[in-house]
Amino acid sequence: MIENKKIAFVASECQPFFTSGGLGDVIGSLPKKIAKLDKGIWEVTVFLPLYSNISKAYANKLVYYGQMYVSLSWRKQYCGIYKYEEAGVTYYFIDNEYYFKREKFYGYFDDAERFAFFSKAVIDVMLHINEVPDIIHCHDWQTGLLPVYLRTLYYHHEAFKNVKRIFTIHNIEYQGKYSNDSDIIEDVFGINSNDAYLLEYNGCLNIMKGAIECSNIVSTVSPSYAEEIKTPEYAHGLEGEIIRAAEEGKLCGILNGIDTTFYNPKRDKALFKTFDKTNLDGKKENKVELQKMLGLPVVNVPIVGMVSRLVAHKGLDILKNAFNDLMQLDVQLVVIGTGDAYYEGFLKDMESKYANKVKVILAFNQDLARKIYASSDLFLMPSKSEPCGLSQMIASRYGAIPMVRETGGLKDSIKNFNEKGGNGYTFAGLEANALVEMVGRAVSDYNSEKWNELVEKVMDVDFSWKVSAKSYVKMYKKVL
Repeated sequence: MIENKKIAFVASECQPFFTSGGLGDVIGSLPKKIAKLDKGIWEVTVFLPLYSNISKAYANKLVYYGQMYVSLSWRKQYCGIYKYEEAGVTYYFIDNEYYFKREKFYGYFDDAERFAFFSKAVIDVMLHINEVPDIIHCHDWQTGLLPVYLRTLYYHHEAFKNVKRIFTIHNIEYQGKYSNDSDIIEDVFGINSNDAYLLEYNGCLNIMKGAIECSNIVSTVSPSYAEEIKTPEYAHGLEGEIIRAAEEGKLCGILNGIDTTFYNPKRDKALFKTFDKTNLDGKKENKVELQKMLGLPVVNVPIVGMVSRLVAHKGLDILKNAFNDLMQLDVQLVVIGTGDAYYEGFLKDMESKYANKVKVILAFNQDLARKIYASSDLFLMPSKSEPCGLSQMIASRYGAIPMVRETGGLKDSIKNFNEKGGNGYTFAGLEANALVEMVGRAVSDYNSEKWNELVEKVMDVDFSWKVSAKSYVKMYKKVL
């Protein structure tokens, strides 16, 4: 029987401390759910970088826990340790202002060095505070060097002899690829050039490839995505490694959930008015207030919401090709997000062209995003690729019926209303007319007597971590 086992999550972001997207939401909710399941079995910790832009609500709650120095190649860098406990989870924050006191989380010339330091510091901190777990669960390429270090620098260390390594791919597009030369492998990563083969792939050093190679289990964030990334269309060059992991029996896909306490229209202070499925008048009030705020006509037509990064793989080119036909439908479109200048410019042009029907906010703003979820009648996700997607789950929670392309986690979580268990609208393929036809079906239903019944049905769907967390526990027990 498995009991009193320690799991350490290692990630580059976590809600509510700091987040830029779905990864932060997952790390903010999954560890808490694991700690709550099978009480007494799982002792859960989370290791994070201490960014300077940590939420002000938590910055002064962290407790100083000690300091040390971390050796990385020829460097010896300061490492402060801070601690915070909540909901049965202990969080450790790795402090180094040189690496983490910056405006953004990612996108710097020295990201390889920053996250190499973080990965190695986590291992050294575990030893320093005597918190070596039974399982280390790493997330995305920013933590991908940790399993590589355990395979190389710490291979003979007694404390890590039986530690199992799990690596989760949240988005395979971002792999941590760098030029294949000794300056990076030895001077930046601090790994002997004899071990470079662990990271070498297609002529470069690939951190995600190294993590896949050096982990006991490789998971993705939906079953469909686990199948999709075996193909060149979705794998961004890593299909060979994914296929090999599958053949070795170490690839699995588990659909994420959302924190239904954090995303709760009945208690969400960001909304104009709170509501639930028994009080849809409150949702209608949110819609009117959003229309007023954004300067849209206050009319009874469906609002189609989008909360998205404005990039090609989110289906923005499909939307672009469909746009003029969509505007022939009786809808209003509200978009919030940032991304490629090309799509930002296009959407702003459409806002000018269709001033009474379109509003585009080029920002990342959680407060306004929540208002859009709560005020929208329909929620559009035409993604070409979507590993899991959380927005369709959040939208459902707030009574905005999802309209999605059948891919990845969208395919696993949303089914057409005419199918068994239907909870939204879907389309396949990449053609603009398929998207327009789907939205047309939804608008037709909006104008029918069954609309409130459909909204209530969608709000009833359980997208909590209840089922998914049990799948993770099953995976943990399997690896042990």
